[in-house]
Amino acid sequence: MRVVTWNLWWRFGPWRERQKAVLAVLRELAPDVVGLQEVWAAGAENLAEWLAGELGLYCAWAPSPEPGRWRERIADPAGPGADPVDIGNAVLSRWPVVEQETLLLPAPADLADGRAALYARVAAPAFDIPFFTTHLTSRPHASAVRRAQVGALVELVARHRDGTAFPPVVTGDFNAGPDSAELRLLGGTHGTPAVPGPVLHDAWAHAAPNAPAATWSAENPYVTGPPGVAARIDHIHVGPPGPAGEGRVHGVRRAGHGPVDGVWPSDHAALVADLLEGDAPPFRAGRDL
Repeated sequence: MRVVTWNLWWRFGPWRERQKAVLAVLRELAPDVVGLQEVWAAGAENLAEWLAGELGLYCAWAPSPEPGRWRERIADPAGPGADPVDIGNAVLSRWPVVEQETLLLPAPADLADGRAALYARVAAPAFDIPFFTTHLTSRPHASAVRRAQVGALVELVARHRDGTAFPPVVTGDFNAGPDSAELRLLGGTHGTPAVPGPVLHDAWAHAAPNAPAATWSAENPYVTGPPGVAARIDHIHVGPPGPAGEGRVHGVRRAGHGPVDGVWPSDHAALVADLLEGDAPPFRAGRDL
């Protein structure tokens, strides 16, 4: 099963051209389940639903309950008679989403901009998949806020992880590196996990040695900052494999980290992980990492 996580940079930059580049990358990857952050919607238009329609996937969409601060940042705010632009998370899936829940993440008033986590229970043929995608606050000084947000996220995972052999899959833009205090709360291997119970393992541990890891890098023209800035702030975490190896990580890599017909799809690269479906062969033809 191929899993992707990707922050799509909302309505910033050349967003109309970028959405075509996003589609091209996802079409080539042929994912089974995708976690998306910074997805836009305005009136009858919805980027996640459009992508799902083009790719033949199901879509679960969760708009932010507090989009006001985001709307202040874009260059084309809604004018008289125009539809306001929403932002949110979404899950695209090859199989139906039979249950979903949106959790507003905690933040102090000066940082509260509607960041949320989306849970989607995906009904794959052999088992249900508890799938999560999230977008944590981005302020560099806000590690304590992100730790509280991870705590709320892990509690959401704990409420929905039972009832299936397939382990929970947690994706998203955490705005923090793999060695940060925030991410350590997921794994529990370098400290106490946010809540007792099964830990979540970083899929990147299965990447090829020396594989480029940065999902946020100054090589991307949309990224501002010092020339050498580079970090892996987007993550895929998976719970312990099921009894037949369900959910075991077979490989992981970046994607979408270059231009498509001259247009970079987003200011973030995507992450792609292939997870074993129990006793099934590791890959389907033509989809090797």
